[in-house]
Amino acid sequence: MVRAQWVLTVDAADSILDDGAVAMRNGVITAVGPAEEVIAAARAEDPDVVVEVLDGHALIPGLVNSHTHLAMTMFRGYADDRDLQAFLDVVVPAEVRVLDADRVGSATRAAAVESLLAGVTTALDMYFFLDSCRAAASEVGLRLQTGPIFLDGPGPEGWSWEERLADADKWLSNNPATPGWRPVLSPHSTYSVAPGHLAEVADLAAQHDAIVHLHASENLGEIELVAALHGRRPLEVLADVGLLREGTILAHAVHLTDSEIAEVARTGTAIAHCPASNLKLASGVARIPELVAAGASVGIGTDGPASSNDLDLFAALRLTALLHKGAGATGSGAGAATLPAVQVLRMATFGGAVAVGLADSIGSLEVGKRADLVAVDLDRPHTQPVYDPASALVYAAGRSDVRHVWAEGRAVVRNGQITTVDTTEVLNELRELRRIVLEG
Repeated sequence: MVRAQWVLTVDAADSILDDGAVAMRNGVITAVGPAEEVIAAARAEDPDVVVEVLDGHALIPGLVNSHTHLAMTMFRGYADDRDLQAFLDVVVPAEVRVLDADRVGSATRAAAVESLLAGVTTALDMYFFLDSCRAAASEVGLRLQTGPIFLDGPGPEGWSWEERLADADKWLSNNPATPGWRPVLSPHSTYSVAPGHLAEVADLAAQHDAIVHLHASENLGEIELVAALHGRRPLEVLADVGLLREGTILAHAVHLTDSEIAEVARTGTAIAHCPASNLKLASGVARIPELVAAGASVGIGTDGPASSNDLDLFAALRLTALLHKGAGATGSGAGAATLPAVQVLRMATFGGAVAVGLADSIGSLEVGKRADLVAVDLDRPHTQPVYDPASALVYAAGRSDVRHVWAEGRAVVRNGQITTVDTTEVLNELRELRRIVLEG
């Protein structure tokens, strides 16, 4: 059981408890409420119950990274200061040269460590050699939502389209949806997967209750390319093949028209907002306030650490809150009142859970949900005094303030240190990956 000065439940009412407690058993939350009440009830059942007291800390649900490519830690800093197309021109050939299952596993292990230290307990990942990704994340303690990638080209595996489809069908049969897990199909984009093939992915996802995760409308160059290839905008292609729907999550969605925003909301399609990557690649500023106002589901992502350079969701939280206030002041929107702190925190927790199809299991601190908890130390010079813990978390705190993390009740971060793997080994593996990338 954990007792903290503040418990931000992110329940339907966005309840914030002063001096609250969360009890957990077998990886599941069993009680949430005022500390004295929760502790008294627990001690009535077990007089020896252990209570961890965290004065000055805020307890929040585990953050959900709604879009990333974790294994691209091996390419961090390799293709900086380029727009999306120039970035891909550098990174894609490097991936073809160097990727294999072991290297992807090492890079994902490092990314999982970085993620958990930043309070991220769930990540929606898109990368090759996915079984290596899953094994590495599991070793560290990160919940990884992932699945087969689809490209019309051979990719690092050298597969034909028919081989990809057959492998995905087999993989989905062996990895069905279970509580706390939802399989994912990841067609890369509407410019790298033809409409007919996207329709096949949509059918396969429907057969296996899988989430579909892809890039869409990330920058203007992509929209122009898709128009040249297919005579339509990316979201028009997706609508035509049945992929604007609940159970689809679109990464980025920076350049949407008014009618596309309305259609995203109407169909229940989710959006993964990645402000750091969008800014660094000069892709633009997504119309998140308009999407939220329309009723669309929005989560927050970092994108891969090659395009955003980190997996810091706290940085993405702050950017989300600040960027859209500034954009609103110069055009549409409500300026400083746009996306208040408590709403942005919800996007990074429950919003991400909705996007990845796990809203019944994660994303809030409620009885019956997985015990994914993050304790953030707000008793620091840069966060005190605290008038509103949600504001302190979004506008003042950072990933270095994460002190403890529980993933399904397992303490995976203690006092700011990972407990599951040797960090020195992880760093050595990253340095070796740099050598491999440079030497090809």
